[in-house]
Amino acid sequence: MTDRLPSRFRHAALVLLLTLTGAMPAQATHKDKGVFHFNISPNGYPPYLIVDGAEPAGIMWDVVNLILPRMGYRVEPKRIPRKRVDNMLAEGYIDGTPRAIEWTRSPEDFRFTEAIVQVEEVFFFPATSSLEFNSLDDLIGATIVTPLGYIYPALEPYFSDGRIKRFDVSHDRNMFRYLLHSDRFDAALADRLVGRWLLRHENMADHFRSSDKPISQFGFRLMVRKDWEAFTETFNQELAAIRDNGELSAILEKYR
Repeated sequence: MTDRLPSRFRHAALVLLLTLTGAMPAQATHKDKGVFHFNISPNGYPPYLIVDGAEPAGIMWDVVNLILPRMGYRVEPKRIPRKRVDNMLAEGYIDGTPRAIEWTRSPEDFRFTEAIVQVEEVFFFPATSSLEFNSLDDLIGATIVTPLGYIYPALEPYFSDGRIKRFDVSHDRNMFRYLLHSDRFDAALADRLVGRWLLRHENMADHFRSSDKPISQFGFRLMVRKDWEAFTETFNQELAAIRDNGELSAILEKYR
């Protein structure tokens, strides 16, 4: 088939054909063949991504570094600010980022793997607060401290009409400092595991309590470019394998 094409198009057509038939990995056309540029963000997202040490760590980092070498890639961390991630991924400057579908403004523009781990978003209150969360109406009039750049579908109508106010911070650790040291704020919104990790490592665990009821539960996945269907299929197969053989459970247990 490619014999009939002008010579200048033959190479491109051959690459496309091999990619579509699975003979080449989805990443083969990347400028750094065999390297997966993985966003870990400047501040991380512990315990999913931890960037405080000499080398990255965390649940998502460990899983990606277990699976990707088996797929023929070396993982290279990139620290991309949250507001720039989607554009840089779409343009090919990075290859993947941890993400929940529900946290993405245009999820149809990307492709997602199966869920690696479930995240459970809850409200954290000062230990001295009488606030409870059974329904969002319980928080009318409150100001919630939230991570910058994240969307919360259940809360958006309340934020939009001002029934609940939102105060964004760029670093997750600062959410609890704002909440602890200012009477302007009533609660912080965070993944239960993230919040507990941060409070334990900041020696603030005794100052806060979390709601029993979550506001949402989402799958935390790997988000890649929309045309990476072959990549996500292979990743999902490897993810199922480490789930079945206990390797995934061992990673999760390490960070609990």
